[in-house]
Amino acid sequence: MNRHNEMEVSFLSVPENEAFARVVIAAFAVQLSPTVSEIADVKTAVSEAVTNAIVHGYEGTRGLVTMRAIIDGKALAIEVSDRGKGITNVKQAMEPFFTTHPEQERSGMGFAVMQTFMDEVEVQSAPGSGTSVRMRKRIGAEGVH
Repeated sequence: MNRHNEMEVSFLSVPENEAFARVVIAAFAVQLSPTVSEIADVKTAVSEAVTNAIVHGYEGTRGLVTMRAIIDGKALAIEVSDRGKGITNVKQAMEPFFTTHPEQERSGMGFAVMQTFMDEVEVQSAPGSGTSVRMRKRIGAEGVH
């Protein structure tokens, strides 16, 4: 059986909505019968992407964060996007420990965390136009080599 489903939700870029995004993605992904570990991985990656959009994309202003998810077979694809200030140097931003706000005690590990918990992470951004983080994870891949 080839499963296909998709959803999209937009929410205001306030910190309280990071937890909302985690619950939404978990509820959507449950139809793939993920393990506890797989769902924790997905929730953690979404949390990092949404937090980046709120903290860095909108940086003290408010705007909409959009989360889209598609299930295609056993693959879960997630896109978290904002229309915020964008990233000047995506390659540099994805380096572990790089942060634009060291005074806020940011670890600079958001993208590294996403890459650790997901099979694929792709970032597209343009200054003044916002950022889109696309992630993929195959559900049910644990123990399969």
